[in-house]
Amino acid sequence: MRSPQSALTESETDSAAAFSLYYDYYDYHDYSAEARTWTVAEAKSKFSEVIERATTDGPQTITRNGRRTAVVVAAEEWERKTKRRGSPAEFFAASPLRDSGLKIKRLPGRLRKVEL
Repeated sequence: MRSPQSALTESETDSAAAFSLYYDYYDYHDYSAEARTWTVAEAKSKFSEVIERATTDGPQTITRNGRRTAVVVAAEEWERKTKRRGSPAEFFAASPLRDSGLKIKRLPGRLRKVEL
């Protein structure tokens, strides 16, 4: 597996979010082929290839005027990243602050009137 840093361009290194998303993706997948960067025109004319490479090689970056505009990822990866993990009740029940003795006071005051 290649280093996540080796595939980042100079413009992408400025964005910590771009690196963390990229690193997170390749942290869980072992793609032997390199992901590719496409211009909008290339991606439009070879859209089927972009999709195929997204499923086999990993995320495919699309640029417009030299700037990163979009990333095409496989549907399975998208579902894995966006899947909800637990309910809000489970999240708060697992909080390390639950038994910390933290006391929160509400500010005294009336409820505001809202017209519906």
